[in-house]
Amino acid sequence: MDPKKLYEWCRIPADQLENHPDSKIKLKIFENKADAPVEVGNMMADEVIANNKAGKPTKWVLPAGPMGQYVTFAERVNKERISLKNVYVFHMDDFLDWQGRPYPVQNDYYSLEGNMLADFYGKIDPELNIPEDHRFFPRINDIDFIDKKVEELGGIDTLIGGLGYKGLVAFCEAPTSPYATISVEDYANSKTRIVHLNEDTIISLSERDMGGLTHNIPPMAITMGFKSMLTAKRAIFLVTTGSWKRTSIRVLMFSEPTVEYPATLFPKYVPEVMVFADPNSVEPPLED
Repeated sequence: MDPKKLYEWCRIPADQLENHPDSKIKLKIFENKADAPVEVGNMMADEVIANNKAGKPTKWVLPAGPMGQYVTFAERVNKERISLKNVYVFHMDDFLDWQGRPYPVQNDYYSLEGNMLADFYGKIDPELNIPEDHRFFPRINDIDFIDKKVEELGGIDTLIGGLGYKGLVAFCEAPTSPYATISVEDYANSKTRIVHLNEDTIISLSERDMGGLTHNIPPMAITMGFKSMLTAKRAIFLVTTGSWKRTSIRVLMFSEPTVEYPATLFPKYVPEVMVFADPNSVEPPLED
């Protein structure tokens, strides 16, 4: 990445970002950051209603964080009696231990599947809920299953996710090996796989969740690859965690695709890319 361009992007005043003519995505800034997940939850409910009315399935890639959007979504589903029987959900990733094995499925930090079972599926009326055979979690013993299922269903409608401070989506991080070169095209075709977390990801997770205790952060993960994620018609990134996301938002907005910031692949392949952010997350990292 050209440092000169990067520094220029990082000096753009926040009040010039939303409608910037050079942006490759749509940015919406919420003065109250609690409003951002509410809007995403409403978008989820509206999408299901529209697809149900049209007799079409709804196909999503969802994260186990951020989670706030699921509160609004579940409330609307339960109150409005929205059937989720024709919804398909692909879960983008999960943690693995140092031997590449999954943690027990329970509602704790180490099991993203357990989190979703409790705080997404567990909040929805069973009569309306997504069928269990429409819920796809990545499995180390059948690593190609998710990609085959996405292809069988004809791709994804909407992907919802967070955005890492170096542009990761799911656990598709910037490649760091000095012994292998991965092109943008290679990464765009990456499949579900097992990965070692980058050191900076472990540090950032430990700072956010564990008071800097890196020893308590899972060192490996299983993640969907870009091949399936980039079939989405729409990608929505919720970014309301403040100063450490300021650079990655700007890179996503203005950069050409680069594996240095993997999220930059989305504007090339996905027709509609949106970032919902709070004011703190869009302040310029550099000021003149």
